[in-house]
Amino acid sequence: MGGIARSNDFKALSIGGTDHVHALLSIPARISIAKAVQLIKGGSSKWIHDELAQKKFEWQECYGAFTIGIAQVEETIRYIERQREHHAKWDYEKEMKMILKRHGIVGTM
Repeated sequence: MGGIARSNDFKALSIGGTDHVHALLSIPARISIAKAVQLIKGGSSKWIHDELAQKKFEWQECYGAFTIGIAQVEETIRYIERQREHHAKWDYEKEMKMILKRHGIVGTM
């Protein structure tokens, strides 16, 4: 995924996850978030099918995207690096509900 980002003129600052992916991307203004996600999902899906012959792999149709300030980069990288530990406590759905509630976005899931 980092290579896909580089080849499309944006940066993957951190990528990790368990049964889902968290990616901290630095995207130039000329590339929309939707386009960056499309490039990451499409390129990684093609690679998985071509290189690993995983016929059953597919991305979910949806995704969540959040912006952060420069002061939050290190904290966000640490959060992504601790996904295995984090998801031993909470599954994806509970995590999303907590994030949405923390940021005042209620009733979206």
